[in-house]
Amino acid sequence: MIEEPQRAVVSLDPLDDYVVIEPSDEETETRHGLIIPASAEAGCRTGIVTAAGPDVAGIEPGDKVLFPCDVGYDVRLAGSVAKVLRRGELIARVHD
Repeated sequence: MIEEPQRAVVSLDPLDDYVVIEPSDEETETRHGLIIPASAEAGCRTGIVTAAGPDVAGIEPGDKVLFPCDVGYDVRLAGSVAKVLRRGELIARVHD
């Protein structure tokens, strides 16, 4: 019997005022029914905060946030992509 390889569980514990975000690949539908893929949105993306450093105020893991595409650091961990950026680079919290 062949066993499947075990995947390592890796997590990031951000320091200072950094947050870790799992970028969303959602599509957006306009009021007129036009569907816009996340990759086509010009300046901003949304994502879910997965971890926050000890100096972060007003944002908690699980919050959906809006952030500019060109800020922070892209990090690949165990096959998934995360974005690490400073709390001050977030634009807004998204309420669905």
